[in-house]
Amino acid sequence: MAGDGDPSGAEQSELDGLRARVAALEAERAARPERHRVKSLLAAVLIVLGCILAPLGAVAAWTADIAGDTDRYVDTVEPLARDRDIQNAVANRVTDAVMSRLDLTALLSQTPAADRPLVEKALGRLGPSLEAAVASFVHDKAQAVVASDAFDRIWTEANRLAHDTVVKALTGEGGGAVKVEGDAVTLDLGPVVERVKERLVDEGMTVAGNIPEIHTEITVVHSEDIGRARTGFRLLQLIGFWLPVISVALIAGGVLLAAHRRKALIAGALGFAFAVGLLGIALTVFRAVYLDALPSGVSQPAAESVYDILIRFLRTSVRVAVVLGVVVALAAWLTGPGRRARFVRQMWHSGIGAVRSTAERAGMRTGRVGHFVHRHRTWISWLLVAAVVLTFALWPYPTGWVVVGLALTLLFALAVVDFVAEDEATT
Repeated sequence: MAGDGDPSGAEQSELDGLRARVAALEAERAARPERHRVKSLLAAVLIVLGCILAPLGAVAAWTADIAGDTDRYVDTVEPLARDRDIQNAVANRVTDAVMSRLDLTALLSQTPAADRPLVEKALGRLGPSLEAAVASFVHDKAQAVVASDAFDRIWTEANRLAHDTVVKALTGEGGGAVKVEGDAVTLDLGPVVERVKERLVDEGMTVAGNIPEIHTEITVVHSEDIGRARTGFRLLQLIGFWLPVISVALIAGGVLLAAHRRKALIAGALGFAFAVGLLGIALTVFRAVYLDALPSGVSQPAAESVYDILIRFLRTSVRVAVVLGVVVALAAWLTGPGRRARFVRQMWHSGIGAVRSTAERAGMRTGRVGHFVHRHRTWISWLLVAAVVLTFALWPYPTGWVVVGLALTLLFALAVVDFVAEDEATT
């Protein structure tokens, strides 16, 4: 028989079981930090990879957009037809081409026979001056053509019809109005020359009608590394849609895998915004490097206009990504358990509560609608968030201001829900 201080067999068995359970829990607790460290490390790797791919995804989406959407491409280059620097560059190039084919002796033959000796004598003394005067006249007509609606239509229609050729030029394939010569992408100005010839004939310089068909080019893109750029363009064109999706998916996977998901979401969103912001800085730096490397024969003001126009939608995408990352990070922080976040939410609810109290004193009550909204506030809030996300996803080409506008719209809608919601216990 066991002594008074000794446990019975059943008690001993139960005690052993408890000890085994405690030992198992302690072992599990000891192993848990190791698993947390592995998951946290993997989550960090996924988020970093997603942030690294984010700027590449923006470039890939822009590349695929330009290559795959003719209307988008035309919308991109269409403003160049009204750019003063482009017009000046085209007018100068067309003037040089026309003057190189214009026969001043044949032009002189158009003067009346009685006046021809005087003109020939004057030409002998003022030959260079006369040539400069004719060049100025031709340049004026070229400027009139490139400033007209006709040039706008020529530019737009040519770029629409040549969209496939532009893509082939950037990929190093094919030919046509837009082609690669050496390390430059050039645009044929033949149709513009024809319009200038028509203007000259209409103004009385009929000898211009004898000028043969001229195919002169203007350089729109110049780079010594254009061969490597073609390879990158083809690659980005292939993965243009998927790379942004992969980037976001990696960040989302890292957030879901992290032990502290809210902190991971804030870090991922800010990292996403920072990485894409670096792309915006790189575009500005590359602009200066690219322009400094242009040869002397290329119009630098025109090259600046072409560069700025071609990447304007890419810059817009950069702004959208930066604003979106900041908005998501701010939303995650404001909904968190932090002391400052709770203070902001308290100020928010206190302000809306004060407005509701004032409205109630004025006799305005929400009644059953308020009770319904109060019971289903969480679902209604999530539906509003989903509606805003869906609107952003379906927006054809959002801008940074679109993101800000949608965020403010959501805040206003949530404020209305908070105002309308009325607890039945308070009525």
